Parts: sequence; structure tokens; C-alpha cells
Amino acid sequence: MQSVSALKNLFDDFVESQKFRDEPKGLFEPMNYILELGGKRLRPVIALMSYNIFSDEVEKALPMAFSLELFHNFTLAHDDIMDYADLRRGKPTMHIRYSINTGILSGDAMMMYAFHYLNLSSEDDQVQRKLNSLFTKTAIEVCVGQQMDMDFETLDQVELEKYLQMIKYKTAVLLAGCFQTGAILGKATDTDAEALYAFGINLGLAFQIQDDLLDLYSDERFGKIRGGDILQSKKTYLYLTALQQADQATRDKLLVLYKTKTLTDHQKVEQVESIFNQLNVRELAEKAVTEYTDASFIQLDSLSVERKRLEIIRSLAEELIQRKY
Repeated sequence: MQSVSALKNLFDDFVESQKFRDEPKGLFEPMNYILELGGKRLRPVIALMSYNIFSDEVEKALPMAFSLELFHNFTLAHDDIMDYADLRRGKPTMHIRYSINTGILSGDAMMMYAFHYLNLSSEDDQVQRKLNSLFTKTAIEVCVGQQMDMDFETLDQVELEKYLQMIKYKTAVLLAGCFQTGAILGKATDTDAEALYAFGINLGLAFQIQDDLLDLYSDERFGKIRGGDILQSKKTYLYLTALQQADQATRDKLLVLYKTKTLTDHQKVEQVESIFNQLNVRELAEKAVTEYTDASFIQLDSLSVERKRLEIIRSLAEELIQRKY
């Protein structure tokens, strides 16, 4: 089994070797630009780790991993346009660096190349059909999650279960799809591949709820504005849990606070946090993170492979979930 750093280095070298050099530059240069912004390469590394559980020939899985990275960056390019985002990983977003039309078109091209590289993944027709089917399903579900998130922006209240469904589609299915894609290419049994998918779903849900917690309860070392979700009136696990737990008077107060424009940023965050604390929202969210994490490890432990081959995935999962406040 290769280490996370070794897999990332291997993948980074492959990305460098696959730079888009065709004409017109106006289409391909922006694709290189967003890929060169880097990041943790979490999704392709996850896919390579999953593949490596079942096969040691990791180099053969690089086109598959690149496909997933292209798809992920395609979603980022289009999300940034929809979110009016100026920065991505500390650099101008694709549509700011070039233009909105470029962000759309180069993003579309990345999606097509994602299919291209996926179709280079296996010479086994049955394996390739499974890969294509999973990829298509995942891509559709990510779009569903994005639309649900956009719909939530215009609603005062959203059911907590709907929020969990949204983060499942927007975040968890791609993580799960990366785990299962690696397993399928590594010719895992259907049972093992499905267990890794379930592992990824639960891990993704735990990760997003933990992210919601860190937005409010982390310090400046986490690298985010404290209470940013509150200032943007985002409907997070914390906010929706509070609405679910509150009596009518507290619910009404929280709804008004989330809409108010008369308070300073500090006052708004402080008053919303006070309500959260009264309702034990932090504890309830932490309990949910623990439950989803436990459920994910049950799936991981069900795999029919040697325990030592799972250590790298277990360590990565623990690192993702145990981010500190």
C-alpha cells in the first residue's frame, strides 16, 4: 500500500504530464489554470487509495483519478459563477481571471474530458460499463444537490432531513463515488464496492456537519471568518437543528435574527450563537458527526480484505473528521 503523500505526488506528476496544449488557447488555458490551483487532490487520492486496496498497480488507475479531478474542477468552475465567487484557493476564479463565458465553456470541456479519461480506465467492458454508470449517476446527483442548495436560499425554513439529503447529493455522493470507482476498477466484489460507497456517504455527511460546526466553533487558525455561515444566513445543520429544537418564541427570534440587517456582524453572530447554546445545538451536531462516523467505519470493517490494507483509508477518514476547533 502506498502512502497518501506518495499517491498525491504520483497523481500530481500525471496531471502535469496531461496539460492541455491544444488550440484555441482561450478554451484550454483556463482548464490548466484551475487545475494548477492545486488543493489537496482529495477526491483522486481517495480513488487511488480505494483502488490500491485491491491492486498494487496504481499507475493503471491514474486516468480514472484524473477523470474525477476534472469533474470536480468542472463543478467548482460553474459553482463559482453561480455563487459570484471572486477567489478560489486564494487566486482569482476562472471566470474572474478570464470571463464568465470562458468559465462556462472551459468548464463544459472539462466535463467532456472527464468522460474521455474515464473511458481510458479499463479494457474490461463490464468494468467500464460499471464505471460509466456510476459516474453518470454521481454527476446527476451532484447537480440535484446544487439545485436543492440554490432552492434553500429563497426559503425561510427547510426541514433538517431535506438538508441532509442536499449535503448527501452535493458533497457525499462524490466522495462515495470516488471510493466506489477505485474499488470497481480494482475489481473488488460488488459487496465490497458497495460497502465502500456506503462508507463514503456516511463519511461525507459527517464531514459536512463537522464543517458546519467549525464555521462557528473554530478559532482563527481554521482559516475562516468565525460565523461566516450566520453572516450569510446559510441554512446549516446548526441552524436547522435550532429551529427544530426551539419553542415558537425562540424560533421566531432566530428567524428574525437571520434576516436582520441592523446588527453588526459581531452582534449577529453573538446573538445567534447564544440561541444555539441554549438549545444544545453544538452537542447535537457533534453527536450526529459521531453517529455518521461510526456508521462509516462499520462499512469499512465489513470489507473482505486484510485489515492492514485499510489502515491508510481509516487514517485519512479520522483526519478529515477530527479537525479541531
